[in-house]
Amino acid sequence: MTLDELRLDIDRIDNEMVALFQQRMDVAAQIAQFKQENDLPVLDPKREREKLHCVTSKLPEELQEYGYALYSLIFELSRSSQNRIMNKGGETSSKIRKALEDTPETLPFAPSVACQGVEGAYSQLACQRVFTNPDIFYFSSFEEVFTAIENGSCRYGVIPLENSTAGSVNKVYDLMQKHNFSIVRSTRIKVDHNLLANPGTRLEDIKEIYSHEQAINQSSEFLRSLKGVKVTACDNTALAAKMVSESGRKDIAALSSRSCVRLYGLDCLKESVQNQGNNYTRFICISKDLEIYPGADRTSLMMVLPHTPGSLYKVLSRFYALGLNLNKLESRPLPERDFEFMFYFDLEVPVYSPKFLQLMDELKDISDKYSYLGSYSEVI
Repeated sequence: MTLDELRLDIDRIDNEMVALFQQRMDVAAQIAQFKQENDLPVLDPKREREKLHCVTSKLPEELQEYGYALYSLIFELSRSSQNRIMNKGGETSSKIRKALEDTPETLPFAPSVACQGVEGAYSQLACQRVFTNPDIFYFSSFEEVFTAIENGSCRYGVIPLENSTAGSVNKVYDLMQKHNFSIVRSTRIKVDHNLLANPGTRLEDIKEIYSHEQAINQSSEFLRSLKGVKVTACDNTALAAKMVSESGRKDIAALSSRSCVRLYGLDCLKESVQNQGNNYTRFICISKDLEIYPGADRTSLMMVLPHTPGSLYKVLSRFYALGLNLNKLESRPLPERDFEFMFYFDLEVPVYSPKFLQLMDELKDISDKYSYLGSYSEVI
């Protein structure tokens, strides 16, 4: 047979499959109505498991994996359709609707905000990008920022989440599993690392350089070019500049932001020493209570998935079925469980979309545990 003849056969088969798919979804809709009338859940794991085994067993061995993947997706689509028909407003969607009603149109003018580090830290720059006139409180660790939000010491907190060069801030992702919070805004700050030292210091005098581990990673090429110089990690880039200034020594330096030059009376020995010029860090602004401001078009979730083959695929299939764009996927190990992970998702979806609320009501069916972290927009 020619290629055109084979394609005609494919078209004929596809036409039959489309008609059968429509019939199947029509029957699924009738099942949804029955479940609604009899107060039954959408998901019947035993039925799905038996059905998948039955379908794949009818295929030759070399096609069984493909059949499993195909019918897993069909089941996701069927469940998604049934959820929409039954339209059971869950706890999460109710909480979201209430937040939309209660949240004012704009962020507060001068709220109390927790940041990690000291004056001049990149977190401070991010905070000033988000708020007009913030009252900033500095803490020595990311955990203290989360705690300040939980105990009400500060209304908001600003913490770094990821960098375009060095990747995710793993410490923050691990802390996100331990604390209760909501994301209300995000922003990106261009990171420009500079080599700062006390006045009168020459580059050849430097014996040790201090900075945050992320800044060190982001400036690795420059640091490798300095022979015999020790590199020491500390809690914050601005703290490194402050330490150098207070020491008065002329044999140490700090990788820090340009704003720390005037702030701590330092000289800039070398500008923009990061590996890439297009270097950005993304920060999130968190709060204790759920606040959803107008224009929210990004949503963050955390999920613990069943430790079984295909569990992540099923979640991604649900996103696909609802037409939701996934911007980020991160995984972090669960300390109390062997070989199990917490998955972090960033979704691009307007909070006002019916598909968004439908997903929120379906999360309990596709995960062992989930946390809705908030819906927000990003300040550029």
